[in-house]
Amino acid sequence: MSDEQAAQDPRQSLGTDAARNLATTTKTVPMLTGVTPRWILKLLPWVQVDSGTYRVNRKRIVIKGAGKVRANVQDGKATVSAEDLKAIPMMSELEDDLVTAVAQRMKSETIDAGQLVVKEGDDGDRFYVIAQGKCEVHTRGMHGERLRLAVLGDGDYFGEIALIKHGPRTASVQSLTPAILLSLSKEDFAKLLGKSPELKARLEEACERRMDELANADEHGEPEVDVRAGHTGEPDLPEVYIDYEDDPREYPLSVVQTVVRVHTRVSDIYNEPINQLREQLRLAIEGIKERQEHELINNQEFGLLNQIDSNMRVQPRHGAPTPDDLDELLSRVWKKPAFFLAHPRAIAAFGRECTRRGVPPVSIQMFGSPFITWRGVPLVPCNKLEVSGAAGGIGTTNILLMRVGEQEQGVVGLHQTGIPGEQMPSLSVRFMGVNPKAVASYLVTLYFSTAVLTEDALGVLEGVEVGYYHEYEPRA
Repeated sequence: MSDEQAAQDPRQSLGTDAARNLATTTKTVPMLTGVTPRWILKLLPWVQVDSGTYRVNRKRIVIKGAGKVRANVQDGKATVSAEDLKAIPMMSELEDDLVTAVAQRMKSETIDAGQLVVKEGDDGDRFYVIAQGKCEVHTRGMHGERLRLAVLGDGDYFGEIALIKHGPRTASVQSLTPAILLSLSKEDFAKLLGKSPELKARLEEACERRMDELANADEHGEPEVDVRAGHTGEPDLPEVYIDYEDDPREYPLSVVQTVVRVHTRVSDIYNEPINQLREQLRLAIEGIKERQEHELINNQEFGLLNQIDSNMRVQPRHGAPTPDDLDELLSRVWKKPAFFLAHPRAIAAFGRECTRRGVPPVSIQMFGSPFITWRGVPLVPCNKLEVSGAAGGIGTTNILLMRVGEQEQGVVGLHQTGIPGEQMPSLSVRFMGVNPKAVASYLVTLYFSTAVLTEDALGVLEGVEVGYYHEYEPRA
């Protein structure tokens, strides 16, 4: 209404602006955009830990898993340190100065996608480390078909036995992407060993010993239990005992803490209808729980990403996560897999690949929310599995698959309940006093950790691309 119309038509009742001064507004508690469902905290079984330490006792392992070789790539050239080379079991048998010499003699080379690195049947005369990129290991089946054995990624290596033993290659290796390789020839390695005949003999003996251990160990590196089956009569039965690890791993509880400060004037006279102290503590606890989930996945000591055995790491054949890749991951964590854990963008990328192949994943309901599944195993979203290089809309991330529970020898969460000032399991709030400025302080503490009880309980699909979209022909 214009001013002229208002003058001609005088108001006949109280205006809304003035009326609002007498009204009571309906308020919400403070909202926090960064809060997530934190599904992993709900899905992990939590184990009570007394005295703040959880010890995982294991059967003795005679064959330790080999680690990845971390290489440094700068300006298209790769180098490796002697310390990183010792992740290879054979190199760990060498003297430090010799491993340093090996590292210095390794040559960096760049290859294109689709290039054949080694050919099945050729004489093995070179050892390779993949500094950057992906390669496929394949062979020929009994009917001449090409069979994929593995996909190798950053830090993987092959051909180390060729340095000391003569024989043909048992498989072919071909690059899937442009790659940077580090390599060492058998001739160069022989020159280094030639300076110490005793060392060469010891290395050959160590390789023979490792081959014998592999023959007497199961697929997990544990010694086989000698038993007899299908016998008749009264033959002598084998006598065995099961040895344990001398130095089992221990998991001390980690901690997340903060101090919440509230002025007493605020909590005294501005406490209705919403309790100020309660809301300050609630928001702080939300932040602590978000950090807890981040630490469970990314912590350098106990985070799930840093507890994965090298044999449980899967490389996608192509960048985007496909149904074939998740099937491969399920073949590693096949004993009662509980759930996949992935960034929402990785789940979306997987969904696009399923749509492309015409196999839309089935959805189920958990905790009142829908989750898509693959082979009946839910894909649980978690933004703490970070996407690297995502600022420009592209990036890579990881997808975890785990078995959970102590009874299943899986992944468990660790906490200690019953601590002083406990507000929820393993989380306490303690009053710290009032300072001279009349500000009250409250210490908020959360104790937790996570443990992987056996290596085959946790696997990862590494480096999946989340920015790839398919082009579809428009319908007529």
